[in-house]
Amino acid sequence: MYRLTDSFPYLLNRVGVRIGELFTERLKPYDVTLPMYRVLASLWERSDQRLNELSKATVMEVSTLSRLIGTMETRGHVTRHRLDDNARVVAINLTAAGRALAEELIPLAMQFEEVAIHSFGKAEVLRLKSAMEAVYEHLNALDPEALQVPPGKRAGRRAAR
Repeated sequence: MYRLTDSFPYLLNRVGVRIGELFTERLKPYDVTLPMYRVLASLWERSDQRLNELSKATVMEVSTLSRLIGTMETRGHVTRHRLDDNARVVAINLTAAGRALAEELIPLAMQFEEVAIHSFGKAEVLRLKSAMEAVYEHLNALDPEALQVPPGKRAGRRAAR
């Protein structure tokens, strides 16, 4: 029998939402949102990222991310510049202030992860992370067209009620 509260997507989302809510609360004194933190952390890991690369790393739509980068640029956290070898491409980087902020926030994120997984051994944590990566990749097998509701399908259900 199907139970929402026992389904894998529900449980995974529940954990993600909870840690997101708690971490968002912890970020408030820094005047940083969770999406901003993701940008800071991603750029701290690797500089000169293009918007598309940063979009994939932060799991944000390009248009939303572009506006966020504008806000972060105004706040002095990031810079945008055209690459010397390809003037059509804009690279995004942390400013010194953005790097300092990321370096202050990353230990907080690590603390949240430690609290979340403290009862698991190292091997178990590696297995969990590997399993989540595998699940993400498995979802690539879903054909976007197969996910579309056929025309009239919903209307038919309503009419039958």
